[in-house]
Amino acid sequence: MALDHDKGVWKSGKGKGRKTPKGRQLDDQAWDDVRALLGDRPRRADLLIEYLHLIQDAHGHLSAAHLRALAEEMRLSQTEVYEVATFYAHFDVVKEDETPPPALTIRICESLSCELAGAQALKQALLDDLPADQVRVVRAPCMGRCDTAPALHLGHHSIDHATVDKVRSAIAAGHTHADIPDYETFDAYRAQGGYDALLGCRDGGDWEAVQAQVAASGLRGLGGAGFPSGKKWGFVRAEAGPRYLAVNGDEGEPGTFKDRWYLERTPHLFLEGMLIAAWAVAADRVFIYMRDEYPAVIRILRDEIARLVDAGIVADGFIDLRRGAGAYICGEESAMIESIEGKRGIPRHRPPYVAQVGVFGRPTLVHNVETLIWVTRVLREGPEILSSVERNGRQGLRNYSVSGRVARLGVYLLPAGSTIRDVIAAAGGMADGHVFKAYQPGGPSSGLLPASLDDVPLDFDTLQPHGSFIGSAAVVVLSDRDSARAAALNMLEFFADESCGQCTPCRVGCEKAVKLMQADHWDRDLLEDLSQVMVDASICGLGQAAPNPIRLTIKHFPDEV
Repeated sequence: MALDHDKGVWKSGKGKGRKTPKGRQLDDQAWDDVRALLGDRPRRADLLIEYLHLIQDAHGHLSAAHLRALAEEMRLSQTEVYEVATFYAHFDVVKEDETPPPALTIRICESLSCELAGAQALKQALLDDLPADQVRVVRAPCMGRCDTAPALHLGHHSIDHATVDKVRSAIAAGHTHADIPDYETFDAYRAQGGYDALLGCRDGGDWEAVQAQVAASGLRGLGGAGFPSGKKWGFVRAEAGPRYLAVNGDEGEPGTFKDRWYLERTPHLFLEGMLIAAWAVAADRVFIYMRDEYPAVIRILRDEIARLVDAGIVADGFIDLRRGAGAYICGEESAMIESIEGKRGIPRHRPPYVAQVGVFGRPTLVHNVETLIWVTRVLREGPEILSSVERNGRQGLRNYSVSGRVARLGVYLLPAGSTIRDVIAAAGGMADGHVFKAYQPGGPSSGLLPASLDDVPLDFDTLQPHGSFIGSAAVVVLSDRDSARAAALNMLEFFADESCGQCTPCRVGCEKAVKLMQADHWDRDLLEDLSQVMVDASICGLGQAAPNPIRLTIKHFPDEV
């Protein structure tokens, strides 16, 4: 098709032609809106998700006209913009013939801890009570507030121990913004010797000696994989620069809230550890990928990073804080990197590994938030803070996120060799009237274990013989009033919702598993065949671990299925 300059129309060789090229046309007002929102920000493709957030926050949805205008402004194809916008749960794409969502959206967590606390009844009560044309009520995966279940978000406002009355009051007050908790600021942290360890490293420190300290502590990656932390530094440092550090702050595993707990209290303990790791690998830039469900944390980090710049601790732009958009899969390190690059969060095939080919194709060190908190503590207090702690033949300390049927839900720092009985005791015992029946040791990926396995240390490598693993140490406790079958179904429904869809075994396998598990009686042989295919053929850990709830429920609770 070419422009006929004599007639000013687009000719296709037949007919009378057209005044515009095919496809959605650029709307001048929408283009003005987008340019006003972007201001003088750079028009880089890796910032696409950040700019989609700007439009979503300003207008409450992403209209077709605004997506077209954003594509024009960033010199991207409409397909690229659309596929990214529709991948993430927190973006509402509205086409020309569709009605935009109401101004207010309530997202109710339906993951296991909130389910046990009555999330379904709360959702129905809100649907019955609130006008649908003014407030949208939708289900949502884990929000990292399992210690205050049931939890929901009204806009960006988190409502803990949610009730209809609390929601009504918040709506009446227009309270849709995040509440910022009291936390240790830069000045308070610095006054207590904060950043002395970092400055000491920079002032002639030996990165290999620091690496040896971290290795001597026995610190392992606490995002779930458990890889020895010190070794990672050597792998990345050995690669030619420029090198990057990417912090995985997307703790989306249901039942996990330890990162949020620390970041809302002592953010600089994390930031110092992050900068020490960046120094150790001579990183040119640091990316923090923080989940969108933590708006208060994002605000805290943005403010405190600015304090670091003002204090001369880091150069402006060295730390790049990126906001997720509601995708559990971005907790997988390569999917997170894809998202940092402004793309759909789809896991990469490996090799190459991210230590060699990570963000923008450069060697990248990836760390979890909790791991970096321990880096700071190890350098300030010595490796023995972890290595000297021993229980049941295991060394070190672990932060356990504990929710479900216990008396005091919360984060508990315990020896890594603690058993589920130790964890329950730390949480004040079982809730009144409840008898211990089962537990999820490390999020839904770890499946469900019976109370009879109460003497197994909850640590790396100790749960594998039982078909499970510690993962992110997200412990959810079930009682005699709960159904193991229903809990397993809740876990598989989560995986079915959160599969990125890249590979068939995971995409179709999770969906089919949910349907099979909804039957009155489970077809055990068929579920086992399906599970084996998912384990053998899925690209990443989501599909490989999703069968764990199925298999462990069949094994330990056969009378329920």
